[in-house]
Amino acid sequence: MMSRIGNTTLLVITLLSLATAGYSQAKQPVDYVDPLIGTSNSRWMLFPGVTRPHGMVKLSPDNQGSVWQGGYEYSIGSIHGFSFLHGWTMAGLLTMPTNGDLSLSPGTPDAPFKGAGAGYHSRFSHRDEHASPGYYSIYLLDSRIKAELTATERTGVQRYTLPADPTNRIIIQADPPAEYGYDLQDAVITKVNNQEIQGYAKTSSANFNTYTLFFVMQFSKPFHEFHGFKPGAYVTYPTAREVQLIVRTGISFVSIDQARLNLSTELNDFGWDFDRLVKYNRSMWNKQLSTIEVKGGTETDKVKFYTNLYRCFTAKMIMSDANGKYVDACENMQQLPASCKAMIGGDAFWNTFWNLNLLWSLASPGTIQQLVDTELEMYERTGWLSKGPAGIEYSGIMEGSHEMALITSAYLKGIVKENPGLAYQAMKKNVEVEPSPTCGGNPGNPQISTYARMGFVPVEKGVTSKTLDYAYDDWCVAQMAKFLQKSEDYHFFLKRSANWRNVFNPANKYVTPKKEDGTYIPDFDKFSVNHFVEGNAWQYSFYVPHDVPGVIAEMGKDTFLNRLTEGFSRSEFHKFAAHALDRTMGQSAEYYINHGNEVNMQASFLFNYAGRPDLTQYYTRKILDKFYDASPYVGWNGDEDEGQMGAWFVNSALGLFEMNGGTSSDLRIDITSPLFSEITINLDPHYYKGKAFVIKAHNNSTQNIYIQSIRLNGKPVKDLNISFKDIVNGGRLELWMGPSPANIKS
Repeated sequence: MMSRIGNTTLLVITLLSLATAGYSQAKQPVDYVDPLIGTSNSRWMLFPGVTRPHGMVKLSPDNQGSVWQGGYEYSIGSIHGFSFLHGWTMAGLLTMPTNGDLSLSPGTPDAPFKGAGAGYHSRFSHRDEHASPGYYSIYLLDSRIKAELTATERTGVQRYTLPADPTNRIIIQADPPAEYGYDLQDAVITKVNNQEIQGYAKTSSANFNTYTLFFVMQFSKPFHEFHGFKPGAYVTYPTAREVQLIVRTGISFVSIDQARLNLSTELNDFGWDFDRLVKYNRSMWNKQLSTIEVKGGTETDKVKFYTNLYRCFTAKMIMSDANGKYVDACENMQQLPASCKAMIGGDAFWNTFWNLNLLWSLASPGTIQQLVDTELEMYERTGWLSKGPAGIEYSGIMEGSHEMALITSAYLKGIVKENPGLAYQAMKKNVEVEPSPTCGGNPGNPQISTYARMGFVPVEKGVTSKTLDYAYDDWCVAQMAKFLQKSEDYHFFLKRSANWRNVFNPANKYVTPKKEDGTYIPDFDKFSVNHFVEGNAWQYSFYVPHDVPGVIAEMGKDTFLNRLTEGFSRSEFHKFAAHALDRTMGQSAEYYINHGNEVNMQASFLFNYAGRPDLTQYYTRKILDKFYDASPYVGWNGDEDEGQMGAWFVNSALGLFEMNGGTSSDLRIDITSPLFSEITINLDPHYYKGKAFVIKAHNNSTQNIYIQSIRLNGKPVKDLNISFKDIVNGGRLELWMGPSPANIKS
């Protein structure tokens, strides 16, 4: 009897223990992130390695040469090293643990792994690869070395498990291959002592960006020998048994002393404790990702959701040091005021108003604050805002000055309160002053004087899409003028924001390239990307984010709906992607919806404005399902850039979208069918008075995708939109879902 009771008791205790263990190990948002997703189809700035949100250090494995979408390619079975920078047009400093015959070049991905010309790259298996936010590890088959990576904002920390081998060495290379070609102008690496080296690499990249990467590299164990080569160095670690070696590296764009300061400041609390830093990074990333919590949906939906959310924070790049020092666009050292946290650089803000403006506003208003601070700091120091501040420079990349949409939205939402007059002054300069090269770069809006005089940019002066982007820029300036009660400026720029009509041909009802004499080009081809940037006339004819009702009126509601419906129905076969249109100027091909590039990412929400919200609900769900997947080989069917595709997925999975980028006083948010049954947006108390905003989709499923009715805080919502203020004040949005369209106004 006692034995049976004891066994029963033991069984109960065991079951309770297993249940408790299962509960305690419930998946956190960070556990759903897979940084390997899309790594066979993504840019240099989207990598499987480690970083902090907007980190300067982006430490990741590379296995390609200097090619487009260079960096890490999932389908290649080798790695040639771990480089510290993966910023747009920016690269530098690679390390690689290796052994065997001495080679001072990586070798090509398909080169042999032994013998002459093999290089120091090594094969690996994905079975031995692990990637998660803040931690990456891989076993290098040829050298029998396990490499593990983690990072802080400005330091990279690596742990190598070296085998017993008299030829172990760590390669340090100053000019690793990258997506964009660059010229290494000068590089020096010196030995400080037998546990520390330091150096710099001066680089010129992309015809506008000159920068010097300084570094200090410390080793947990003394190295045996130090040797230099052009352009790099290596240190040796002959071992008689397996040993672990930790390598800590601080970087800076200011000086070696600043690199050492960054290293000591950011690793002071961690010392040489690699595992403690990994644990901290997991917690930090989980906190960031937990700003949005979802319930319902499939496990794959959650993997896609949190991986896309993670990608919204990995590509932008802190360019200032731990004490606020940075190098400006004219290559002068500057000191950030104490009120500014960091300078953040990166690719263009081109069309980020559709995706990242809203995502960051909800999940990280501090990011918005830092980006606006960066822009105003640049204006005060070097005279202009920057549409693409890679390296805190004036890249001139892409069209329009869409940093102004970010700035306008930030003030209208109350995220940024300081210096609105300065912001307006800087924005107004962009739409009034013809730019000239500044500090080696290209600021402002080229041909803005022609646009202001003629009301459009003729084909002899530039692409037709400039007119559309400049009209939207005018809208943003007008809304800032209204915010500041500058009535005369408001009415002037509001009127000029209608200039998009000047390239809208009433005969064919398409945006059509126009010549200086006021005539439209002959032989118009709606599918040609000639005279447009990364899109065609069909797509750009829907590209007026600030005046969709105006486009509907010009085109005619029936024509608008028929064209849009045809475009979506014909594009579903291609999973709403059209890679052929991304970059090839002059090409013509029958592509309609191209969700894989920025010009067309609003398309599914246009139905909301033309009385067919059911089609918005239908096609946003289709894109979430078909365009995005959870594999390394696809991930996104297009150019992810710096979180654009990721932010669209997150926003649309929440059922929310900002057509004009949050640049109107009503701060309209369009509503579509949420992917999850319950969503909680945990609001930042430093910026918003609400604690949380909950979106509840009753009866939601893969069949019940249509909204039947809506209530906001218990009150009926008649239109398929709410205000951003409704969200940040906190509350509850409830949607009742069904299998067929309902008669809801849009």
